[in-house]
Amino acid sequence: MAEVVLFHHVLGLTEGVVAFADGLRRAGHTVHLPDLYGGRTFRDLEAGAGYAQEVGFGTIVARGEEAAGGLPGAVVYAGFSLGVLPAQKLAQTRPGALGALLFSACVPPGEFGAAWPEGVPAQVHAMDADPFFVGDGDLEAARALVADAPDRELFLYPGTAHLFAEAGTADHVPEATALCAERVLRFLDAVDR
Repeated sequence: MAEVVLFHHVLGLTEGVVAFADGLRRAGHTVHLPDLYGGRTFRDLEAGAGYAQEVGFGTIVARGEEAAGGLPGAVVYAGFSLGVLPAQKLAQTRPGALGALLFSACVPPGEFGAAWPEGVPAQVHAMDADPFFVGDGDLEAARALVADAPDRELFLYPGTAHLFAEAGTADHVPEATALCAERVLRFLDAVDR
């Protein structure tokens, strides 16, 4: 089974993130859930984003790198929204990465000073009308990431919700979450071989 490091979004390490991780665990995978906020959680995106800006995005990424430092290099890095920053950076720059799972965000690979590493598969999952994913350039970055790369895929789900896989919130879209989880489990089963 695969080993996964899953980074939370701007709301913090919420019950919804834990529930998603538990689904992967029930399938037999090991999932690490670093808390980049030191126990703080938020109820709305604006408050969570404000806290992330206060702390600094560079600090958030550094906390993610520190959290992964004691783990083996042969892991899959995953992140929801804000958590994509450390996940994508580690997948691109830490030797031995087995893959990346990017939910509701994608950064141009050049942001981390390195091209996407050859042989590191990736999946990007987002809603096709999510104003953050579409409007902030993440969709273009995701399309560029998967272009001409058979081991990298972009999955778009119908809707506008940003944190569509966050159970227990108004953004949660159960059908999209179920399909996303199914695709993620196939991905993890493939990288584990």
